Amino acid sequence: MINKEFLKAGHTPTLLSAFFYFDMSFMVWVLLGALSVQIAKDLGLDPAQKGLMVAVPILAGAALRIVNGFLVDHIGPKKTGLVAQAIVITGLVVAWLVHINSFGAVLGLGAVLGMAGASFAVALPLASRWYPPKFQGIALGIAGAGNSGTVFASLFAPTLAKMFGWQMVFGLVAIPLVIVFIVYFFLAKDAPEQPPAKTTAQYLKILKEPDAWWFMLFYGVTFGGFVGLSSSLNVYFNAEYGLSPVIAGFFTAACVFAGSMVRPVGGSIADRIGGVRTLSIMYSVAAAALVVFSFKMPNVWATLVVLMIAMGALGMGNGAVFQLVPQRFRHEIGIMTGLVGAFGGVGGFYLAASLGLSKQATGSYQIGLIGFAVLALVALSGLTFIKKKWRSTWGALSSNSVKI
Repeated sequence: MINKEFLKAGHTPTLLSAFFYFDMSFMVWVLLGALSVQIAKDLGLDPAQKGLMVAVPILAGAALRIVNGFLVDHIGPKKTGLVAQAIVITGLVVAWLVHINSFGAVLGLGAVLGMAGASFAVALPLASRWYPPKFQGIALGIAGAGNSGTVFASLFAPTLAKMFGWQMVFGLVAIPLVIVFIVYFFLAKDAPEQPPAKTTAQYLKILKEPDAWWFMLFYGVTFGGFVGLSSSLNVYFNAEYGLSPVIAGFFTAACVFAGSMVRPVGGSIADRIGGVRTLSIMYSVAAAALVVFSFKMPNVWATLVVLMIAMGALGMGNGAVFQLVPQRFRHEIGIMTGLVGAFGGVGGFYLAASLGLSKQATGSYQIGLIGFAVLALVALSGLTFIKKKWRSTWGALSSNSVKI
């Protein structure tokens, strides 16, 4: 875990800046999910529209992660982060001033909030480039733990909406974002050794690497499951158990907390026993928990326990994936973070949208949940298939202190 050697190896102010930037960005990325019950009530949305509303920011974030990954390699992570933060802050302030009041306008804001989700492609390279291979798991786990910002959205947004109205929340959440922007501006630094910017042809060449597609699949399941559930659980608890928006937010926050806080643990475990072994365990646990969750339990507390297990497994899986990526694509970490992160967003979009469609078509979320559990088993099968090749090729070339 964290020791003196780790603290001396990198740049702690940058690591913390990456965490705080990621944390606040993720808070606003899932903001529509946290406010979904109140927004849906005022705008009269059906289950499919609710699913689309919470899924659009995830899909937009997926696309923009590729853009940010490209910018990171060309202008550096710090500048890219400053531009991205300015766009999100501006979008929230405008939404607050004009008082959006239609489904289309909400989707438009969701597209802007996708830039907050794209912070993943900035914060992780910003932190990663400061640390040697043997500390990638814990460094990226700490930076990636910024996905805990989703906890704040679930905890506070419904309560603020009850007190001041959900329109006002857009202006209120801009305040901590401005503070983080200032901290990031003064404390974050790009690592001294930055890989040279690559041409478009070089980026496209990465897509010819089968390993890149494997990582996209693996993260599409772990992160996709995490963010898809994070955005959808407020609606789920309200629809299935009749919880008020505020109480549903508390339950969602508990689940999100379980998934986000263990991300560094997943990275650290992967550093110790290998990312492949860690991922294999997490896929198995997540798939089993999702299947159990799909059978609606009569007790909301039992549902909470199962969800926390599922989210914890997915969160540790996120850390394990990014223990592996820098070992294979050390010099392409910017674009790979964008690509892999984009597929994580695609997975989240699929889960959130499929849950809404499942509820609309069948009156139950079960089909959507079991479908995603099957994807977790597909990822587990793929990992089992590819692990021997990885260990005998690029894994064998890694430092002796690094396990895959």
